Amino acid sequence: MSFIFLIANNNKEFIVSIKVFSLGQENLEIPNDWDRSGLPAWSFFNSEMFEAEKDLLFRRHWQLICHSNDIPNVGDFVTWNLIGERALVIRGKDEKIRAFHNLCRHRGSRVIADEVGTCKSTIICPFHGWTYNLDGTLRGASQPASLPKLDPIEYGLPPLEMDIWNGFIFVRFQPGPQPSLSNILKKFDNEISQYELSDLEPTGDGFWKEEIDANWKCVRDVDNEGYHVPMAHPGLHDLFGRNYYDEPIEGGLSRSVGSFSSGNGRLWSVKNYKKLLRAKDTLDETHQKCWLYIGVFPNLVFGLYPDSVIFYQEYPVENGKTIQRGGNYKYSKEDREMKISRYLSMRIDRLTSKEDEQLIEWSWEAAFSSAYEGVLLSDLEYGVKAYHDALRELFPVLSGPEPEQGKLLQANEKLLAEKG
Repeated sequence: MSFIFLIANNNKEFIVSIKVFSLGQENLEIPNDWDRSGLPAWSFFNSEMFEAEKDLLFRRHWQLICHSNDIPNVGDFVTWNLIGERALVIRGKDEKIRAFHNLCRHRGSRVIADEVGTCKSTIICPFHGWTYNLDGTLRGASQPASLPKLDPIEYGLPPLEMDIWNGFIFVRFQPGPQPSLSNILKKFDNEISQYELSDLEPTGDGFWKEEIDANWKCVRDVDNEGYHVPMAHPGLHDLFGRNYYDEPIEGGLSRSVGSFSSGNGRLWSVKNYKKLLRAKDTLDETHQKCWLYIGVFPNLVFGLYPDSVIFYQEYPVENGKTIQRGGNYKYSKEDREMKISRYLSMRIDRLTSKEDEQLIEWSWEAAFSSAYEGVLLSDLEYGVKAYHDALRELFPVLSGPEPEQGKLLQANEKLLAEKG
C-alpha cells in the first residue's frame, strides 16, 4: 500500500512519499507531511457524538454474534445485548439459522433471558407465556380468548438482518452503509480459505467479557498500531521481534501480521509455544509461523493463529464505560499437541489483553489532565490516523471545532451534503 502526494513548488509538481522500515513494515509508504494530531478531544466526551456513534456505528453496521458451530443442534441459541438492542440467533427444526430481535410482540419482554442455551421445541416468553416456534412464528398466546385473532407471521418475533461468513454469524439492527459482510470480506477469501473457518469448534470456554473504563474509541486507538508492542507487550515482542506490521484500514478492513522471530524465545510461554507448536496442516509455511489479524470496521478483530482462531470486539455501555467481548475456537480434529499449542497461545493473548486494557484506560484518563494538549502520532501509528479518517468519512464534523450544543447532527449533515 502506498500514499502518493503531489506538491506544488514554483509552478512545478513533484511526488513526495516516505517509506517506513520498521517492525517489518517494509512495503508501507506514507506521506512525509500528514496530520498527526488524532481526533479532537471533544469527540471523546461530547454526548451527542456518543449517541450518533451508537446509532450509526453500532446499530447500522454489522456486528458479530457467534459462530454457527456455537449453535450446532436444533433449538440451540445465543443472545447478545448491545446499546439497548437485543439479538437472538437460533437454529430451527429445519436446521436453518435465523436471527431475531429478542423481543416479545406482546409487551416487549425478552423471550429468552439466558446468553446461551437450548430451547427444546418452542420459545416461551417468561412474562406472560406467549409461545413462538423455533422459526420465529407465533405459536400461540396465553388465554387467546382475551385477544383478537393474531397472525402467526405478523406477530412473530421481529426478524433481524443476518449474514454468515465462513460460519461466523453477523446481524445488523438497522439498515446501514455497509454491503453484506460476505462481500466486504471476500478480498481475504483466498488467504483465509486455508484456515477452514467453517469447521471451527468452540473451545467450551464460552464468550469472555471485560469491562474497560474508557470511551470505546480509546480501545481502537490502542489496537490500531504496533508501535507500542516492543515496550508494552513483552510476550508479543518475544514472539515476533521486529516482524510485526500493520496495514492501515482500507475499504473497512485492516490487516496485521506478526511473523515469528527466529529465536527460541525468552519468556516461558513463548519459548514453549515455539518449541511445541503444532500448526494446522492445511496452512502454508508462512501462515504456520505467524499470527494474522483481520480488522473489520468499526469494532471487530479476528485473530487467526496456526493453532486456533479468536475474535474480539468492543462496544459502548456509556461514555467512559466499554465492554470488550470475545470468543475462542479450536480447529476440528484437534490433537493433544495442538491443544497444548492453543493453551500457550491463549496464555500469551490473555496477558496481552490485560496489558492493553491498562493502556486504554490511561489514554482515557489523559484527556482529563489540565496538561493534555492532544496527541502526536508516529509514522508507526499511521493505522490510527487511517481509522480516524474512516470515522471522518461518516462524521466530517470530527475535522472541526466542537459544534454548538444540540447542533452536532445538523452540522454533520450539512458537511456530508457539501462533500456530495
